[in-house]
Amino acid sequence: MAVDILYICMMVLPIIAGIVLKILTKPVSEGISVSGAQIYFTLPLPIQDLVITESQINSWLVMITVLGLCLYLTHGLRTRNILKRQHLAEWLIEKADSLVKDSMGEYFTGYSAFIASILALSAFSSLISLCGLFPPTSDINVVGGWALLVFVLITYYKFKCGPLGYVKSFGDPVPLLAPLNIISEVATPVSMAFRHYGNVLSGSVISVLLAAGLQGLSATVLGWLPGALGDIPFLQIGIPAVLSIYFDVFSGCLQAYIFAMLTMMYVSGAFNADEYFNRKYK
Repeated sequence: MAVDILYICMMVLPIIAGIVLKILTKPVSEGISVSGAQIYFTLPLPIQDLVITESQINSWLVMITVLGLCLYLTHGLRTRNILKRQHLAEWLIEKADSLVKDSMGEYFTGYSAFIASILALSAFSSLISLCGLFPPTSDINVVGGWALLVFVLITYYKFKCGPLGYVKSFGDPVPLLAPLNIISEVATPVSMAFRHYGNVLSGSVISVLLAAGLQGLSATVLGWLPGALGDIPFLQIGIPAVLSIYFDVFSGCLQAYIFAMLTMMYVSGAFNADEYFNRKYK
């Protein structure tokens, strides 16, 4: 019981700490405020200074939260009288294994944990905006780091068929297309990063603009009400919350799924299994 409480605290306390930190450090602003991640401090380094921002802090808070959730779901595993959380953990693992197997093939079955981590980290990074925190997925530096990691994996599996095979792949299907293939190779991580970042950021901006617009519309339409009633933004009640279901919940989870699917598609597509096993046999 005490261990379960500890894991629940690991899930809850990081988010609470993030909210408190934002309240204590966020500068007061009036009207519409659409800005990037807040800079907390800068560490001087020889080549380039390391800037510690809200995105990095919130990313670590999300990772601690996801770690606490995983430890909670997998604590106290049994073979009899199975707990509901164990059923949930087993269901999640089976779905991740099935998704990787169907999308990448038998050779990549070990990638289930990696793909599940991408899904959880991306989804939770977007969903913390519901708590008023800056979503790390709205920062191109964070999502760009994920895309760069995927690009390294793509290159690694292309090199498994040999350096010569990697060079020859740029001339597929005809050598004249080599320049376009090189551009496509570089564009892969760029497109992955900007797709995820752009969709999450645009949702946040649209939500802020709609909330501000509803406040102004409420003042125009209902400002004639007597006393303090005229100052209450009635049109802001409920409507932004409904819109948040799409922009924060549905869109955030959808972008996490798309990023994971693209990761599986690019990594598995970069590996020529037949050529690899023929080369290994020879």
